[in-house]
Amino acid sequence: MIALSLAEIAAIVGGQPHDIPDPSLTVTGPVVIDSRQVAAGSLFVAFAGDNVDGHDYARRATDAGAVAVLAARPVGVPAIVVDDVQAALGALARAVVERLGTEVVALTGSSGKTSTKDLIAQVLQRHAPTVFTPGSLNNEIGLPLTALTATAETRHLVLEMGARGVGHIRYLTSLTPPSIGLVLNVGSAHIGEFGGKEQIALAKGELVESLPASGCAVLNADDPLVRAMASRTKARVLLFGEAADADVRAENVRLTATGQPSFRLQAPSGCGDVTLRLYGEHHVSNALAAAAVAHELGMSADEIARALSEAGTLSRWRMEVTERPDGVTIVNDAYNANPESMRAALRALVAMGQAARAEGGRTWAVLGPMAELGDESLAEHDAVGRLAVRLNVSKLVAVGGREASWLRLGAYNEGSWGEESVHVSDAQAAVDLLRSELRPGDVVLVKASRSVGLERVALALLDGAAEGEVAAR
Repeated sequence: MIALSLAEIAAIVGGQPHDIPDPSLTVTGPVVIDSRQVAAGSLFVAFAGDNVDGHDYARRATDAGAVAVLAARPVGVPAIVVDDVQAALGALARAVVERLGTEVVALTGSSGKTSTKDLIAQVLQRHAPTVFTPGSLNNEIGLPLTALTATAETRHLVLEMGARGVGHIRYLTSLTPPSIGLVLNVGSAHIGEFGGKEQIALAKGELVESLPASGCAVLNADDPLVRAMASRTKARVLLFGEAADADVRAENVRLTATGQPSFRLQAPSGCGDVTLRLYGEHHVSNALAAAAVAHELGMSADEIARALSEAGTLSRWRMEVTERPDGVTIVNDAYNANPESMRAALRALVAMGQAARAEGGRTWAVLGPMAELGDESLAEHDAVGRLAVRLNVSKLVAVGGREASWLRLGAYNEGSWGEESVHVSDAQAAVDLLRSELRPGDVVLVKASRSVGLERVALALLDGAAEGEVAAR
């Protein structure tokens, strides 16, 4: 974080100093909420969670080098005490961003946020110093922590914004007001909490409503609910997608033999050829979104195309492709799942498996439950099971309880009989089955909602390989 004295921080957050011998002491290190991450000059923010209370670690934090603690009560070490720690953290983030004058790019959507954010960051880093959300830290705590890592050299601050209800994104944009707002899509993720796609669109559109007239709303021309958000912003609108009227669009989209998208990028500044290192045609839309943001920030089409072609996966367990020494390919996409991302992953699996099929290899879809779908859960799980059969996936392994049985039932009703699809109780059962059945050339997709922890299957299938033996693509 930029250097601020404890007196300045107390004024910003409206806090009271406690046990601070010298208010001119300066925070020069990172702002952290985990005492294990404290470095010299840090500010430790004490949150009281359900299982762990950060206030109990205040002394450990100062012993490790923290200058002070941002806390809800006196903790016996130098502290700034506030009524609401979360609100104080947000106020501090807003003040720092305002002082820096950094260009804030915010993005949201039902699926693809993290992959797109990673693409935007890698493209913009070629243009100017860029700070971006690590992983999926896109909530009321993760967003301000990311913003507070910006420095005087930071030109672009790329922030992923998540929402579980109306008003969430409005709050996040109040902490770090964006000048560029990107909406990827409106899908079924968390539909059980929102109550319908219209409510999801209402919540996601809060991002473009926050933009100033001098800003830019980057909208998906291929998603009607997103395109309609143009009427909700006073900012200039830039459309991306495969639609003919999109300002930034893809032409001649195709997949390589290994399932990586290739296309001709068309932008107002020109055109360029792109072949992504990512897997699955769904990444074309993510790449176009990144290209639109980069175009708005002054990069040429040729620069953008080169940067996209060299960008990789920064966040774990998102179409993470690893080939074992025996020729089995594991696709770990187990970070999260919703109906849209599940369908995209299945199509990517089939594309990746085309070359394998020619050599006798098979495609395996190891799928677990999709959470927070509410009344739509049965229909959506059934539909995914049916799609796996329609796409001619060789083997479906449904892992878990009731929702997994719905996946298996959908496949069965679509015509997957015999041993083409199976239902197993848990991750270990899936591992045992796969270890006994896999053969060289097989491609295995592992995907479920984060709460299921199905990444354990992928990690177990890769366990035991000597370092350097496994070639990650």
